[in-house]
Amino acid sequence: MSIGRRAFRVIDTGVRDGRRQIAFDQAMIDLHREGKVRDSVRFLRFQPCALVGRHQSIGKELKLDYCRENGIGIVRRITGGGAIYLDPGQVGWELVISRKRVPLPTLQDYTKEICEAVASGLSQAFSIDARFRPRNDIEVDGRKLCGTGGFFDGDTLFYQGTVLVDADPERVLACLNVPEEKLRKRNLDNASNRLVTLKHLMGGVAPDIESIHEAILRGLSERFGIDFSFELPSDDEEILAAKIHDDETGTDEFVYSIDETPAQADCGAATLSGPGGSITALVRLEGKEQTQRIQTVLLTGDFFVAPPRILLDLEANLRGVPLDSVSGAIDEFFAATRPELLSLAPGDFKTVVHAALRTLRP
Repeated sequence: MSIGRRAFRVIDTGVRDGRRQIAFDQAMIDLHREGKVRDSVRFLRFQPCALVGRHQSIGKELKLDYCRENGIGIVRRITGGGAIYLDPGQVGWELVISRKRVPLPTLQDYTKEICEAVASGLSQAFSIDARFRPRNDIEVDGRKLCGTGGFFDGDTLFYQGTVLVDADPERVLACLNVPEEKLRKRNLDNASNRLVTLKHLMGGVAPDIESIHEAILRGLSERFGIDFSFELPSDDEEILAAKIHDDETGTDEFVYSIDETPAQADCGAATLSGPGGSITALVRLEGKEQTQRIQTVLLTGDFFVAPPRILLDLEANLRGVPLDSVSGAIDEFFAATRPELLSLAPGDFKTVVHAALRTLRP
């Protein structure tokens, strides 16, 4: 798919604190949406940190005590997806582009095109067989080399990924609260069964960072027919990123904004797991018997939805809804908002909410 030879901007923000890197994500998106930043590729690396997805419960997903005891930062992304560990031994890459310039029907289509492009670039550069595996991974022989995710903000598509270069797979999982049944099911008691690094694939010698950047850019250029212009981050981006960090992504209020506690007697809980990710619903009711209605709903999980705040809107819309109107309210919400869901359907949210409600009934 060619979108013309107009140059994309390429910037590299180097190694930074995780919360500051996330703030830069948001700044770049905001400025691109306003027409102040053109289509871009950004490379980045992180000081050691554990990140949860935008919709995940931080206490449920991370081993917080381990992270704090070992100086590992605790961060919340602005994208969906699952919890991950990052350090300077992983290379981050991001795209901020206009959907009009790359017209594809759904987020799933963008995911496939971008991941196949990056996989091709890595394969050619390092003589490996990297392949896109739905819903959003790049793998080599069934082991994950790169995780990705993204969302739409108006005409702006933000898409990001990380390449495992020289990370310690055991430490990756040491930070994450992976359920034992998931470890057994996927044979993950040894992290190397699921994760692989470029260093391992290349016989114990990690490639230099610049060669990884070049490989990713080559894959994107060949797939989309674009050229690249190498620049420094703009002053506008740095100033706005610092403000977003101080006001939002750098604050504990944002990072710990979803930190569900175990279900109590008055709280119904249910989880729906499938190929599209997991969704957990926590529901509290108010009123008596025939007049019961929803007091609050909390929806968490490792799913992708665009725009990310759509789940906050759904939770707000369900407050005060009578129990016999819940299905209709969810259907009407998704029909009106028409969000992008990666490998999920509106019916999945309806199913998990009703499952949580059933746990509150005799």
